Amino acid sequence: MDILARCNLCPRGCLVDRQLKTGFCKAPKNPKVARAALHYWEEPCISGNRGSGTVFFSGCNLKCVYCQNYDISEKGFGKEITVSRLSEIFLELQQKGAHNINLVSPTPYVPQIIEAVDMVRGEIKIPFVYNTGGYESLKTLDMMKDYIDIFLTDIKYKEGKLAAKYSHAEDYFEVALSAAQKMIDMKGLPRFDKDGIMKSGVIVRHLVLPGYRKDSIDVLNAISQKLPEGGFLISLMSQYTPDPQLLKNYPKLCRKVTTFEYKSVVDEAIRLEITKGYMQQKSSAEQKYTPPFDLSGV
Repeated sequence: MDILARCNLCPRGCLVDRQLKTGFCKAPKNPKVARAALHYWEEPCISGNRGSGTVFFSGCNLKCVYCQNYDISEKGFGKEITVSRLSEIFLELQQKGAHNINLVSPTPYVPQIIEAVDMVRGEIKIPFVYNTGGYESLKTLDMMKDYIDIFLTDIKYKEGKLAAKYSHAEDYFEVALSAAQKMIDMKGLPRFDKDGIMKSGVIVRHLVLPGYRKDSIDVLNAISQKLPEGGFLISLMSQYTPDPQLLKNYPKLCRKVTTFEYKSVVDEAIRLEITKGYMQQKSSAEQKYTPPFDLSGV
């Protein structure tokens, strides 16, 4: 894990010694986990009917101001565990019937995840999912090539000013698009089992934000032009759920997305023929779909 001595796992390249201090993501040297349990609210091909074996890591290299997982992404709630314990968690989730092992915000812990997977490689029979905000280094993705089966990635913004304001990453779009291209190159066309559960491939998510439907439309046009047709599933999300206290300095984000806004984005996806995937119901914009971070399974 020499890379943690001068950490450059993500595009921020903090170069801090994680044994002595934390960088932008606030992730310590050891894996820090807030919850490890079956999760039923991912895309249907991920959650299925038995749930996705989700491991929520603490810390994040984006820290979006509207993050539903704020307690772990910014506040750092969680418990530090050993790599050996992480490998045991993978096995426990498989034993509970999970369709996959779903690693949420895994980027700061890639070396530890690799070590943990190697410990149980002969025993794990289900896919690994890399569930990321999309701000990824191509070099780090290369490290995961033989460890990850499914990439579940975001492309949040097209406009750099929005990315800077809300996720502290002005270069977000260029980075996230390149990352998505890399993921598709590595995994190829989406593959499913006989029950429609995803076995390998890429899902590209986009969350529609209130007041920014035009940026969402720009994201879709860029995806249409730059990513291979049929090479990924799209997931257009309407689940944005504002926390007024969290967003007191961002009044434009203090409401839900309207039906008109979301329908405009869906209509553009249809026009561009980016329809292989999922369009959310507006009813998904509820706090109940955010799991409790209570150290379950840790």
